[in-house]
Amino acid sequence: MQKIKLMAHFRWEKCRTEMGAQWNNYRYPSLTSEYTDYLQFYKKNSDLSTEKKEKVKAGILAILKDMYDIEEDDFVSAEIEVVPAGPARDFGFDRSMVMGYGHDDRVCSYPSFYAMLEVPAPKRTTACLLVDKEEIGSVGATGMESRFFENTIAEIANCMGDYSELTVRRCLTNSKALSSDVSAAFDPNYPDVMEKKNSCYFGKGMVFNKYTGSRGKSGSNDASAEYMGELRGIMDADDVSYQTAELGKVDQGGGGTIAYILGNYSMLVIDSGVPVLNMHAPWEIISKVDLYEAFRGYVSFLKKA
Repeated sequence: MQKIKLMAHFRWEKCRTEMGAQWNNYRYPSLTSEYTDYLQFYKKNSDLSTEKKEKVKAGILAILKDMYDIEEDDFVSAEIEVVPAGPARDFGFDRSMVMGYGHDDRVCSYPSFYAMLEVPAPKRTTACLLVDKEEIGSVGATGMESRFFENTIAEIANCMGDYSELTVRRCLTNSKALSSDVSAAFDPNYPDVMEKKNSCYFGKGMVFNKYTGSRGKSGSNDASAEYMGELRGIMDADDVSYQTAELGKVDQGGGGTIAYILGNYSMLVIDSGVPVLNMHAPWEIISKVDLYEAFRGYVSFLKKA
């Protein structure tokens, strides 16, 4: 088995070396394209009999058992995620960018939490909420639609001897938030779906989306002009580089975030984060400068908002 794994690693590294930057482009004949064909057309291949397919299945199950101690019955309850192999890496001739899997939304989660560590004694209580299931509607016990944050506020109020429904509601209503999420950077390969004057760009800092949504503002939060003005003042005072943007042309771009859920508490909230290229692709790209400015912006927000 170790020899098989060694040969597999050797073949992939050989592919990367020979193909260079195109190693992951399945349009060029390579090991990657052959593997893509296998994934897409194996089950549709009429040349393989049921008996042969069962042998391949048995071989895969044997590997899973040997490497991960996973058996076929475990698939009933397992949550298996197949993601691109390899760590994030520098991208570009000047290494000004980072290419990696899952920038949306790890690239905003990390600076959001790390900013809290830079503000050890804030004037107001701060919180960093890392929630799940955003791409399917923020549902479930770990999504933003759940009551976990509201219940946490209630528990804190109860420990302070001041619990009431009104106390919890007032606490949430008087809070301010940044809904930390990536925004679609202008892509020169697909300019027709972007609005150049209302797009975010690499190297220009963190981005604020006053509203997101589709077909214009449908399903968005739409932050108030007063809150947007307050944030501008905070960022300008600390010399934080920022930009504003929408998510593409009306009826061609668009997307949703969880900002509106916090807005349901009458909380002041706006979408902010890092511009990203290739959003939702196996490999996404961000600018190091934008990431750093987002971190600085979050620190300024926690100190002064």
